[in-house]
Amino acid sequence: MALDKRSDLYTLPNILSIIRIGTVPFMVLLLLSPGKFLSILSAVVFIIVCITDWLDGYLARKMGITTSLGKFLDPLADKLLIMTAFIMLIPLGRVPAWMIALIVGREIAVTGLRAIASKDGVVISASALGKFKTVAQIASLIPLLIHYPIFGIDFHLIGTVLLWVAFIVTIWSGVDYFVKFLNTILKESS
Repeated sequence: MALDKRSDLYTLPNILSIIRIGTVPFMVLLLLSPGKFLSILSAVVFIIVCITDWLDGYLARKMGITTSLGKFLDPLADKLLIMTAFIMLIPLGRVPAWMIALIVGREIAVTGLRAIASKDGVVISASALGKFKTVAQIASLIPLLIHYPIFGIDFHLIGTVLLWVAFIVTIWSGVDYFVKFLNTILKESS
């Protein structure tokens, strides 16, 4: 179903992506100085927003209303929400700054690489590894946002272990994108 440019914005999937982007300042406020209640609330909000991420993709495919705007907004919303949550956890001492700097750097580098490739007509689509990276980052963030022990469960420890998994997959998938890009360039030049 083709849509004109004005109606691109008003599709349900795009509206869900815009809501996710609008949630970012709210997450910042929740994480400025969270105690136990605000930490749990931030995790609940994060989970709900992540469900809308799945929902907007599902609806776009099911309703046949994928748009260029949606292809831009969806990953933008993901990156803004996830990177904001990671960055806000640094001053709370819940994540190491060096690790988050490398994760954010990978996101910027891959986004830039994809932009350069698309300018040259090369499409570097999201790989299964890239999707697993996003799931791993979300899985690590939920317990890191909760942070406090509840019913004897050490959420911070669980989040830290999952963060290491997410970190490894994030770096691995970043290297994978660059290798694919270089292989594409080498094939085109030969």
